[in-house]
Amino acid sequence: MVVKVLVVDDSGFFRRRVSEILAGDPAIKVVGTATNGKEAIDQALALKPDVITMDYEMPMMDGITAVRHIMQRCPTPVLMFSSLTHEGARVTLDALDAGAVDYLPKNFEDISRNPDKVRQMLCEKVHTLARSNRRFGSYASPSPAPAPATPSPASAPTASAGTPASHAPHPATARSPVPSRSAAPTAAAPASSPAPRRKAYKLVAIGTSTGGPVALQRVLTQLPAHFPAPIVLIQHMPAAFTKAFAERLDKLCRISVKEAEDGDILRPGLALLAPGGKQMMVDARGAVKILPGDERLNYKPCVDITFGSAAKSYGDKVLSVVLTGMGADGREGARLLKQCGSTVWAQDEASCVIYGMPMAIVKANLADAVYSLDEIGKHLVEACH
Repeated sequence: MVVKVLVVDDSGFFRRRVSEILAGDPAIKVVGTATNGKEAIDQALALKPDVITMDYEMPMMDGITAVRHIMQRCPTPVLMFSSLTHEGARVTLDALDAGAVDYLPKNFEDISRNPDKVRQMLCEKVHTLARSNRRFGSYASPSPAPAPATPSPASAPTASAGTPASHAPHPATARSPVPSRSAAPTAAAPASSPAPRRKAYKLVAIGTSTGGPVALQRVLTQLPAHFPAPIVLIQHMPAAFTKAFAERLDKLCRISVKEAEDGDILRPGLALLAPGGKQMMVDARGAVKILPGDERLNYKPCVDITFGSAAKSYGDKVLSVVLTGMGADGREGARLLKQCGSTVWAQDEASCVIYGMPMAIVKANLADAVYSLDEIGKHLVEACH
């Protein structure tokens, strides 16, 4: 089956290059192009593409506004092109909030210097997003992220000496609506796993890739400021993006979130995000080690590496979660955790943008429980004490 693609960019050069690259794949057909967001909406409605590639900065209507309209009128997987800057990261995260599924760096030098690598990355992303489209129409329409309930004065945590006070809840109106990708259950869907048993976990480790920024946002905003376990987050993301992503999560969540630095200490109510382009490990003393990204590894950061270090350092006291993403990163790390007696959860297929990483966990019989995206946050609260 040929994947139909709409290419949207105000740069004639970039439209041509992207179209030429995609046309080199016999299983992809560029069915149209657009020069601004308004044209993109019209073309999406008329051509019904399987995937849309979208620039952000365009005249008449920017890419984020166009994505919002497309998600409301004809939900279609959108691949954003982004600049590798802090501002570019913030814009891309806004686009993901609006409903875009994934992104690629917009680097003209790479297109000229490494055309084969660019061609492989772009075509692979398009094919993956096209497969996600089979379930795209069943996703719920965008809705605000669930806001955690305001804690009562009696239950509000007290900051210990040397520890920053916990975050106050943020009003839901402060952020754009977050697309809910939880499909309604169907008769064919497997029964949900039972509620988790409580345990004194020393660490919660969450790994994810495509669809992860929105998924992590939905999970972490459900956690109270006094969440009793330290958290480490491994999201496949470029180095320029992780700081902006951590800042965004920190503003949205009651727990604290920061990009991890070498020597950071794990503590309850704090989530440390692995920096892009590097590897994150944890040790038994509760310290984080940040190592250079090994060129032999596909993923920097890599879920397997962080999970593996957690297994070695904390044995059976780790609660690990694998969320939406392509590939199988996390499977071997989860295997090590299971061998130590730790707990492994996977996101269910219906609520995944890409059912790759969680599927690898389930197929390897490593999942102690399979939960929908909107169940994971509340079950984390129930499981940890």
